[in-house]
Formats: sequence, C-alpha cells, structure tokens
Amino acid sequence: MERDRLTRTLKMNRKQFHRRTGVYPETFAEMEAVLTLREGRKKTSGHPATLSAAEQLLMTLKFWRESRTVAHLGDD
Repeated sequence: MERDRLTRTLKMNRKQFHRRTGVYPETFAEMEAVLTLREGRKKTSGHPATLSAAEQLLMTLKFWRESRTVAHLGDD
C-alpha cells in the first residue's frame, strides 16, 4: 500500500507534488540519492528497514508538511 502511495505521488505534476510534500520533484530526487548513498555506507546492525529510502523520505516530508508543531498548538 505504501508503494502505491509513493507511485501516485511521483506521478503527480510538479505543482501537485510540491503542494503534497513541500519540495519539488527535483529536490526529492536529490534527497533520495543522498539517503540511498548513506544507506549503502551504513554498517548493517539491527533489523533492516522495511521501507525504501524513497518511502521513508516521502513519509517524513508528509509528516513535516502536515504536522503542527507544539509552538503552533500553544499559540492556539
């Protein structure tokens, strides 16, 4: 199911993608490349990640985009 969400998001046009994630597709691709490179260098200890670097990045960006901070909640 998560992969379907990633696929749908990646198929969005540039404006929709930016509205959904807060970054443009080009920036997302660069961020994904850095994460993938980092994962390749990381020592393997513990349980391997279930989600790919792209899926993890998408979840993080959506969380940051949609989540209200404690400061915002305090102001209300």
